This record gives sequence, C-alpha cells and structure tokens, in this order.
Amino acid sequence: MDLNQTIFDSVTYLYDVPTMRQQVYNVCLDQPMKIVSNGIFNNHNGAIPSQSAFTMLELQIVIIFAVTQGFHFILKRIGAPYFVSQVMAGFLIGPSIPTGPLEKYKKMLFPFGSPDILNTLSSLGYSFFLFLNSVQMDLSLITKTGKKAWVIALSSYFVPILVGYAVLSMFNATWQDILGADSFGLPVVYISHSGCSFAVVSSLLNDLGILNSELGRLALSSAFVNDLSGGIWASLGTALVSSRDLSLSIRIRNVVGCLAYIFLIPLIARPAMMWIVKNTPEGRPVNKIYIYAIIVAFLAIGYFAGNFNQPFLAGAIVLGISVPEGPPLGSELVNQLELFSTWFLSSIFVTCCIMKVELTLCSSFAVIAVVCGFIVMVHLIRLLLCMGICRYCKMPSTDGFCLALILSCKGVVDICSYILVYDSMAQSKRVIAIMIFSVLILGTTSRLGVKALYDPARKYAGYQKRNIMNLKHNSELRVVACIHKPCHMLHIKNVLQLCSPGPDNALVADIVHLLELVGRSAPIFIAHKLQQSVGSSYNYSGELIVTFDLFERDYAASATANTYTAISPVTLMHEDVCHLALDKNAAIIILPFHVKWGGDGSIESEDSNTRSMNSKVLDRAPCSIGILVNRGPSGVNSASYKVAMVFLGGPDDREALCLAKRFAKNRDNRLFVYRLLARDDDISDWEHMMDDEELREVRGAYVKLENVTYEEWTIDDASQTTLFIKDIAKRFDFIVVGRRNGVRTSHTSGLENWTEYSELGVIGDLLASPDTETKASILVVQQQSTSAS
Repeated sequence: MDLNQTIFDSVTYLYDVPTMRQQVYNVCLDQPMKIVSNGIFNNHNGAIPSQSAFTMLELQIVIIFAVTQGFHFILKRIGAPYFVSQVMAGFLIGPSIPTGPLEKYKKMLFPFGSPDILNTLSSLGYSFFLFLNSVQMDLSLITKTGKKAWVIALSSYFVPILVGYAVLSMFNATWQDILGADSFGLPVVYISHSGCSFAVVSSLLNDLGILNSELGRLALSSAFVNDLSGGIWASLGTALVSSRDLSLSIRIRNVVGCLAYIFLIPLIARPAMMWIVKNTPEGRPVNKIYIYAIIVAFLAIGYFAGNFNQPFLAGAIVLGISVPEGPPLGSELVNQLELFSTWFLSSIFVTCCIMKVELTLCSSFAVIAVVCGFIVMVHLIRLLLCMGICRYCKMPSTDGFCLALILSCKGVVDICSYILVYDSMAQSKRVIAIMIFSVLILGTTSRLGVKALYDPARKYAGYQKRNIMNLKHNSELRVVACIHKPCHMLHIKNVLQLCSPGPDNALVADIVHLLELVGRSAPIFIAHKLQQSVGSSYNYSGELIVTFDLFERDYAASATANTYTAISPVTLMHEDVCHLALDKNAAIIILPFHVKWGGDGSIESEDSNTRSMNSKVLDRAPCSIGILVNRGPSGVNSASYKVAMVFLGGPDDREALCLAKRFAKNRDNRLFVYRLLARDDDISDWEHMMDDEELREVRGAYVKLENVTYEEWTIDDASQTTLFIKDIAKRFDFIVVGRRNGVRTSHTSGLENWTEYSELGVIGDLLASPDTETKASILVVQQQSTSAS
C-alpha cells in the first residue's frame, strides 16, 4: 500500500517555500470526503479503512498510545516521567528516528495533511489542560508567599535573562558567525529556560511525595510567582514583537489591550464565579448550566485574544485563574474535564508536537555547543542564586541545590510552548530540536536528583524523646488527633475526655481535619484559631470547630483545643500530621482506624487510604502513636468510663500504661490493669525489670485508690490469652493495649500468623476481629521509635 492508497486519491510534491517553512503539494481527494469506512469485509466499491478520515484518525490515536505505553513500560523502571515516553513516541513516529523499511508504513499512517486533523483536535484538549491547571492555582499565594520565595522567584527569572542579554550583546558577531540565521532565536532560549511552569513543578512535587513538605511549599510558591511574572512578560513581549513592523499606535493598542485582557477579565469573572459558589448549597454539586456557561466563556475569551495578537491559550489561562480553586466550583470543573482533556487529548498533543521536530538536522557541533552553553548558563545562575539565598536564610545547602533542581525541571508545558514558538516562525528547526532534547534531560535529571538528595522524613528522626512515659509528673499532655470523617469527632472527643483534663493534669489538643486535595494544585493548612482564610469562600471544618470549641469551654483552664484543616493529596497526608506533631512538641498522635463497624457489630465500611496513611505515620512519627478502634456504632459518650489496660510487657505496653494512669486521675473513671505473665518469663531480663519498675507505682500508690484495680494472670499459651481477651472485651467501655510490633513471647506465640491488621499488633488485632464480641473502643499504642535506640 502506497501513499496514494490513504485518504487522498493522489498526492504530488511540487516545491518548497523555505522562508515560510512550507512544502507545496498537489492533492486530490473525493468530494464528499469519505469519513467512515464500510468495513474491511465489504465490497471493493465501498470505502476501505485506509481511505476513511475518521478511521485513520482512530488508528493514529491507537498507534500513538500503543507506542507511548511501550516506551513507558521500559522507561518507568529508570524513574523517567511519563512525558518522556510521549516525547520518545513522537521522535519514533516523526522524522527524528529513521525506521528503515518501516518508513513507508509511517507515511501510510500519517500521510500529508492528516496530522493537521489530529493536531486541531488535541490542541483543544491542551487548551482545556492549561485551563484546568490555572483553575487549580491559588491566587491567594501572591499574598501568602513570603519574602524568601519572592526573592528566589524573581531573581531566578530576571537575573539569567539580564546575563543572557549581556552575553548575547557582547559577542553578537561571534554568535552570528557560528549560527548564521539561527542566532535570532537565542533570546528565546535563555528567556524560556529562565522561567518555570507551576503545573510542571506541582506535578513533580506530587510524584516525589514532597508537595506539602517545607521544601515543596517553598518551591511551589516560588514557581507560582516565577510562572505568573513570566506569563505577564511573555504576553507583553508577544504584543510588542508581533507588531514591531506596524505603526506606533497599533503597538500601543496591542499592549494596552493585553494589559486590559490580563487584569480586567479576572476583575469581572472572579465576582461572577464567587456568586456561583455562594448560590451552590453546601455539599451539593454545581448546577450544570454554570459549568456549560464557563466552557462557552472559555472558548469566547480565547477567540477574543487574537484581536491583539495573543494566542488562544492565553484566554484559557486568564479565565482559569479567575475560577475559585477547590470545592465546589474548581473541583467540579476538574472532575468533569480532567480525564478527557489531561489524560487523553493533551497526551496526543505532546506527541503530535514532537512529530514536527527533526533531530537529524542537529548535525553541527558548533550550533549544539552554543545553544547548550546558553541553557547551562541559565541553570547554573539559578543554582548559584538558590543556594546563596538558602544559605543566607540558614537553610541546608542540600535543600538549596534541590530547590534549584525543582525550579529547573521542564515538562509538558515547556515542550508545547517551544513548538508554539516554532509554529510562530520565532525559532529555527535546529534550535528547537536542541531545546526539546534539553527538556528531556532537565525533566529526568531534576526528578532523579531531588529523589536521591531530599528526604522529608529526616526531620522526624527521634533523637529527642517525645512520649508520655518521659513526661514530668503533672506536666501537660500534648495530643495531636486526626479526623477524616464527621463520625470520628465524637470518638476523638471521648478520648480527650478520658485524658482527665484538670488543673494538675492539663491537656493541649491539636485536632486536624484531613481533606483530600481536589480542584487545586497547592496544599493548604488552615489554623482556625488564627482566623486564617483561603482563596475561596468555601466553609471548611465548621462542625469540627464548634465541637471542640465547646469541649474547650467545658474544661476551661484545664484543656486547650486548637483546630486545623489540612488539605493535601491522600498519599501525602501523613506529612501534615507528622509536621504538626513535631511543631507542637506532641507526646502522642491519635489516629482513627480505617474500619467502621455497624450497630450489629458487622463491618460497615473500610477506607484503604486511611489505612495507608496510618501505616506511614507509624513508620515516621516524631512521637508516640495511638490507633483508635471503635467497635460500637458511635462509641462511648459518658462522664465516667470503665477502662481496661492489658499489659504483656515491652516499651509499647509501658507507654500505654502511662496513658492509662492519666485516665485514672478522674475519680469517676474505673481503671483495671491486667498483667499477663508467662510461666517461662525470665525475671532477670532487662525488659522484664523495666516492666516491673513501671508497674511498681500501679501496684503501690495507684492500687490504694478506689478507682484502680491491679491483677496478675499467669498464661500458659496463646489460647489462654485469646480466651482472656475475649472475656474482658465484653466487660469494658474502653481498652488500652500496646502494639508490641515484632515482639514474640509465649503469650502470643502463633497468633502472629493470624493477624489481619498488622498496624494493631497481635492483641489489638484480636480485639478488632469480627470473632470478638465487644462494643468497646480500643486504643492501640506504639511508643516513639528513637534513633538512639
């Protein structure tokens, strides 16, 4: 099958127009055009698949996705991002990688003119991709960004441009001798590499799991300011350069129109969007008519941008920034448009853009050396600036280096921008090919470099003991409690009441409401007592604030309750929890268990995201952790509690005992401490001696109290342990146990093999088992793991 057996009756090459980068062909096709195939088994008089435009479009999309996934299957093993696979697919399908005998099939699948249909369709998807990325930007970052981020962003953008301009001017004759006509594109090289894309940086930080780390927040703020300032300057530059051959009045009109476009649209559209949010009932989706109206406005504003020489994509960005990020409007737009535009059409658009690049033209070493020299210069200046500013701010040099790598990362947005510059005749094929290749190198090395050098968990290394056992007598207990759903609030409140707040037993509770990041790029952390606000008017955690304000009022002068809302990706929520515990010097973190039980004792629902977060907190928390399991439908809610503490031995049980002793400070609570002894216990063992020392106070002073009971039981094997646990499970409102992860004793020998929930340990898992009949709440405690130990 040759070229003429596709959608055209005949294609004849005529001549080139080098100044316009055009090739002229004589093309004949049927009218009306054959759109849909009659099928491969139809008669020869019908439209065969290769001569049908829609069928060829479908085949091109399938081939692009198949080649992209093939590359990704190999490249993901070395840590390469997905866009690298899209670029490699474009190189293979396009003219950059010769395929020998397969070239004729490439021409058959992508005959002259057919990629234009694919480009038109996918470019619309890319416009929506930019629109959604702008929707997820938080405009309030402008006011929230600190001086450090502003200095880093502006200096890393303008300083390389100024240095690049100076180098270009000083040696202009040299560059013209080496590059010839290509030298006119050098300003585009250093200006484009001085900027960074907020969407690319946000995606990188999310993939690396450091979006809500200290470095991640600084990088995100810097990228936002850099991208915003770069976008404004690029718009003004486009308005001036595109009309440089026209009269002064037209140039002034274009600049004024550009500025009005950038600032007036948000001033008009933002209040309208806020009106939509205000008129959407809380918890209800946005009316579809508003979504359709926004899409129509998006298309109209993009079309209007052409009146003063701005690209269609400028309208997508300006209107997207006007939309309030997050729920309900921003998240609804993302949910409606993300799959089709981001993961389908824009993915095709990247590959189609790369198909225009010809790496085979980069045969001149001198051209490669000069262009790469300017690129290296820009990123070297950024590296020195970031490391110098971070050192001045007393940040580690490694963090400064990683920040420079993050801001130097390139991705999908940069590739498409370079191709759009090429399409506008502002860059040559040779230079654009080198710039595209630089994106591959920078995008991959940035990711691998930051992954190797930056570990957000290092700050949680426990050289300082932060647990209940090491608190001084009658010192305040600092607790961080997590809430995912409204049903967790009552259970957490019950635990705080159990801690017996009083004048000689002060309690400081920091309660954080964890929400999934939807419809925005930047994670947010709101301290409600500080009256912090976010960009949108959406009411976050209103019920939570009221509940714990009332709790604080009930225990005035004895308890302090601070409420927070943390909005971040579900895979990174543990970072917010651990950072808050570290910042507040907490002794214990209370986490809700991921299983919810119904009134009849059966499992009602399970949340795998909550379980994953709990496991990550257990691994890296800077203090002790307690996982709260509620077997009843709503837990206990009383002024007095009947509490059991099961003590087998080890650091986790000792920590659990220290917490249980605080429960007993309220004389209305009844505490029963059960110590389970094995017949083969070695009383000379150091751990056994430490257990005896911790229990000495319970056996002595505490046992004299009317509300404390201490009992010792000798256990022969694991079956007796099981019977004992099932017996007490029916008799108590609240049970406290240690996790005892990895501790093997004769009490529990063999039970480890039947553990379903490893995060609860053997005893906790036994109490949480559906086979155990109980309505009690269970708190499984793990003592802080210190690096010294």
